[in-house]
Amino acid sequence: MSRRCELTGKSAQVGHKVSHSNIKTKRRFLPNLLNVTMISDALGRSVKLRVSANALKTVDHRGGLDAFLLKAKDDDLSEKALELKRQIRKKRAAEAE
Repeated sequence: MSRRCELTGKSAQVGHKVSHSNIKTKRRFLPNLLNVTMISDALGRSVKLRVSANALKTVDHRGGLDAFLLKAKDDDLSEKALELKRQIRKKRAAEAE
């Protein structure tokens, strides 16, 4: 399982650990990932995702999972999230008719 947010694409970054004597050694900065169950209003079901804490706040700010996915860029989303986005668009188009 990769250390990558399924909604924002946030992943591990590389930097330096700097000691008191200013010796630099490589280290990784890992994202704060959480396993969460989110509810899609359009689909009427829950979905399990591995999401960063920052993405959780953003989803809440944008008004739910459906609104977040419809605004999100396809490059950042995982395959699972892209499939959800397609299903939501299809469901909304069917309701609009």
